Amino acid sequence: MTGYPVNRVKDSRKAASLFAVICLAAMIAQCGPADEKGLFVLEPLPYAEDALQPYISAETISFHYGRHHAGYVKMANSLVKGSVFEDNSFEEIIKLTSGKKGHVPIFNNVAQAWNHAFFWKCMKPGGGGSPKGKLAKKVKDSFGSLDVFKEEFITTANSQFGSGWTWLVLDGDKLKVVKTSNADTPLTHGLKPVFAVDVWEHAYYLDYQNRRADFVEKVLDHLANWDFVASQLEQ
Repeated sequence: MTGYPVNRVKDSRKAASLFAVICLAAMIAQCGPADEKGLFVLEPLPYAEDALQPYISAETISFHYGRHHAGYVKMANSLVKGSVFEDNSFEEIIKLTSGKKGHVPIFNNVAQAWNHAFFWKCMKPGGGGSPKGKLAKKVKDSFGSLDVFKEEFITTANSQFGSGWTWLVLDGDKLKVVKTSNADTPLTHGLKPVFAVDVWEHAYYLDYQNRRADFVEKVLDHLANWDFVASQLEQ
């Protein structure tokens, strides 16, 4: 009888199965195990990687979520575990480390992990259009009209020099558009974020190159999850 010995075939299958298990474990470890105290978990996307096409490609989501966001969560876990912040939430750590020179790496990674988790929820397939109900009234009261809000949001996003974020925030009873640099977040300025668009280049460059304003406009017109935004006003 010729060919590969049966016992070697079985051994190869066992090795392949073991390798698959090891790879799966490595992927889970990168995201942060949910059952270990002090470790944060990479939240799953609210939709498939290709669900936001043609406005954001599956390739962009794969890199943005699978590498950038996952990397922030992994590094945040590495920095926070064993520190005085181990038992704090992301929000608490952000506020405790903001502006503290000795905690810049912790702030940057924890804030970016939180910012990204929030950003994904601000979009949905088939989104955009006009907000309804209380949110629509709040937008009109704060900006005069939805079109004025969009124009201000796009202009603010395009004026952010370098990396950062553009936010719709609740400041008292009014909605405002603000921008933050790098990992900074409205949480550190006494403002309540209700909507965000990531304007770091990794969020749009594969699809839009240097046309940041076009990217932001597409998010507002076709992807904005106004239901999520409205829910933030109620919290």
